[in-house]
Amino acid sequence: MTATTVPSGRRSAQTPRPPHPGAPVPGAARPRAVLALARFEARELLTYLPVPAAFVVYVAATAWRLYSGHPGWHELTGREGMADFPALQDADRATQSGATLLGLALFVCANRTTLRARSRGTEPYFDTLVMEPWRRTLAHALAVVPFALLTALVVAVRFTWAALSPGAVGHGSFFELAVAPLTVLLFGVAGVLLARLIPSAFAGPLLVLALYVAASYFLAFTDDAHWSQWLSPVVEETGADPVPSGLVGRPAAWHALYLAGLTGFLLCAALLLGKGRDARAGLRVKALTGLALLATAAGIAGQSPGPSAALEAARARVSDHPERSETCTERGTTTYCALPEWTGRTAAWARTTERVRSLAGGTAATRPLTVRQRVEARYGLEGDASFAALTTPGTVSIGTRWGGNRVPEYAVGLASVLVAGDEKAGAAVCDGRVVTIMWLVLGADPDPLATLRNVRIDDSDQGGAYLLSPTEGLRMSAQQTGVVRALLDRPGQSVTSAVKAHWAELTAPGVSTTRVAAILGVPDAAKGAKGEDKCEE
Repeated sequence: MTATTVPSGRRSAQTPRPPHPGAPVPGAARPRAVLALARFEARELLTYLPVPAAFVVYVAATAWRLYSGHPGWHELTGREGMADFPALQDADRATQSGATLLGLALFVCANRTTLRARSRGTEPYFDTLVMEPWRRTLAHALAVVPFALLTALVVAVRFTWAALSPGAVGHGSFFELAVAPLTVLLFGVAGVLLARLIPSAFAGPLLVLALYVAASYFLAFTDDAHWSQWLSPVVEETGADPVPSGLVGRPAAWHALYLAGLTGFLLCAALLLGKGRDARAGLRVKALTGLALLATAAGIAGQSPGPSAALEAARARVSDHPERSETCTERGTTTYCALPEWTGRTAAWARTTERVRSLAGGTAATRPLTVRQRVEARYGLEGDASFAALTTPGTVSIGTRWGGNRVPEYAVGLASVLVAGDEKAGAAVCDGRVVTIMWLVLGADPDPLATLRNVRIDDSDQGGAYLLSPTEGLRMSAQQTGVVRALLDRPGQSVTSAVKAHWAELTAPGVSTTRVAAILGVPDAAKGAKGEDKCEE
């Protein structure tokens, strides 16, 4: 066969002519080329240690939180935690933790990948490529999107897990859930913009440090004003007990708009700094820049005002008069009054109530009681306020948290009312009745020593300490602690029988700890200890 020869200087009709260096990519191929480069750069980001390390820590921390609320964990520990009874209006904000760490890792590494060609001396060769520099900038920004989507997936799993928990109450916010992925996206795009503004690999870490110092001084200068706090990407506001969903009062939608608008503005600014745009592309980018600025400004304006007068009035009403909003349910001789979103908790409250009342004697086991839910919402979502003790006979306070330490704390408040008649009188008990109260709390508990430590403010099981309760706690002396521990070493049924048989004397004001110990069969436990029947030692 004779080979076909193509004359010099001519090209076969079947052989495509290569594009001239710097020639634009055909219109249909431009998006595919940008996406292909974005996929490549996303893989490159994974080669920088801070990015995978931050995501491993983030996912591991989330998995630990999920597992600690799993029934298998309870089989090991023998008790439930507060994670088993989540309030979804708090659970959505909890998904934002860790977003800043992820964002900082992407900020530094996206900045490094964008500067990779310059640091390796290959930047001049890009002038011969068919993709314009501004499209390469867009690809670097798009490389951050998979990490924001992964963050969104983790957020969705974590919140769904909480929402499907049998003890979940309340309602979450989509805009609160959007904060973590938007924060990751914002930081990544900011890293790309910084590379276009300052082409130095040292600029990223130095800017992070400078921004941290500046933010600290800025918040101090503004005295942590509401509007200045909300300029931060993540504003968790934690510390207070959950409040009803309608009283949360966070500008979550405005904040999400602010983050989205700011991300769009930074992206457009990076694209405007790129080269090779034609007039039409430049006009579109400028229009999007203006739109992003409007969205950012609208978000700032919407999130800046503090709680409205109407919201503060509603918070005060539910704090001062929760009974006006509650739904009450009778279970035997106990009436449980809960705020609308917490009515499903009454079954869990009832289990603890019946356990404590089953150990009481006289009429305490059968007389009518009212368990009233209370919330202190006047101080926002970060205040750690306590309730004043009630003086209404037979009324017991319960908060909006449940599980973990909140269970024995409620049991202390309930036992105090059973022994003293009302919460105010129960908080003033300093004599031998403290032993009776603590037996009601611990006598039927599956792990009484652990519960004793959990309900004491210093987490001890020896010596004197203050006991926690939903309202005002009471003091437990070293002598009373010794008597209670001795009782826990005896057969529970025999102690309970003695408590019921001598209920009137054990709950009489002024009864000594020595006398209580003698009645319950542990007289030696009350000898030699200091601080008998005193509130302070």
